[in-house]
Amino acid sequence: MSKRENIASDIITKLDAVTSPIEFKKITREPFEVEELSDAQFPALFVQSGDETREVSSIGDTGSGSYRGTIDFLIVAFGKGTTSNIDTVRNQIIEVVEETLDNDITRNGNAIDTQLVEADTDEGIIFPYGGVRIVIRVLYEFTRGTA
Repeated sequence: MSKRENIASDIITKLDAVTSPIEFKKITREPFEVEELSDAQFPALFVQSGDETREVSSIGDTGSGSYRGTIDFLIVAFGKGTTSNIDTVRNQIIEVVEETLDNDITRNGNAIDTQLVEADTDEGIIFPYGGVRIVIRVLYEFTRGTA
């Protein structure tokens, strides 16, 4: 597998291992319709590889050499709550994602750094669900042709 794919898999693996203070009941790489989930499937999230920028780190033959890349991974998560706790549910999801991914910024040795760079909420629009959109930026290096 490529480093890009290894990084995506590591994000899923780390979030799937969380059991406290919340446990994600559904984790996937494919988008889903939140309204189709049962109560037992919350909190739920999906992860998608997003934009990537690359720059050449070494000079060599065209198409070969070392590169440095920055990939944005989009995490879209949903919790379910009541009128008195939906904001807390959203905040808890963001905190758990950030703290979990901060425990290994190298993404199991495949990256140089991992940072949560953006977190947006649905602001109550989809109540009784609480939705968050989190952008995780990962910096990594790879040698072209070795994936």
